[in-house]
Amino acid sequence: MEKIRVGIGYDIHQLQSGRDLILGGVKIPFEKGLLGHSDADVLIHAIIDAILGSLAMRDIGTLFPDNDAKFKDISSVLLLEKVYALVKEQGWKIGNIDSNIIAQQPKMMPHIMQMRENLAKVLELDIEDISIKAKTNEKLDAVGELKAIEANSVVLMVKK
Repeated sequence: MEKIRVGIGYDIHQLQSGRDLILGGVKIPFEKGLLGHSDADVLIHAIIDAILGSLAMRDIGTLFPDNDAKFKDISSVLLLEKVYALVKEQGWKIGNIDSNIIAQQPKMMPHIMQMRENLAKVLELDIEDISIKAKTNEKLDAVGELKAIEANSVVLMVKK
């Protein structure tokens, strides 16, 4: 029997004028972007935390602290590459990923396929192994009031 593990991840960042909105490594046209030390890609951050959690390797903030200047404005795709290298080093592979992006605006549907392609390339997965769904918060809370975007993710890990 194969050894498997499951991890969950979550992230939220404030929306702010003057920043690019990047989700799943895709720059999405919008009047606001996400505030953060890196590019603040909440989708990739949630996936990273799911991966790290599945392997009991703590969280993204421990591995890439927001007080370290070398991570200032770094692409979250690069952070994901570093995490994936650790996954392979420890003899694990990703079985599948299921994620939600929760944003009142902008519409995510036109960008989801590119996000899936970006993630599949970095994580050496078939696109069918990556699910990304878009949700709104029906105008409730900070997400619904266009103050933030959040994401959550579940990952299945399989020992090689």
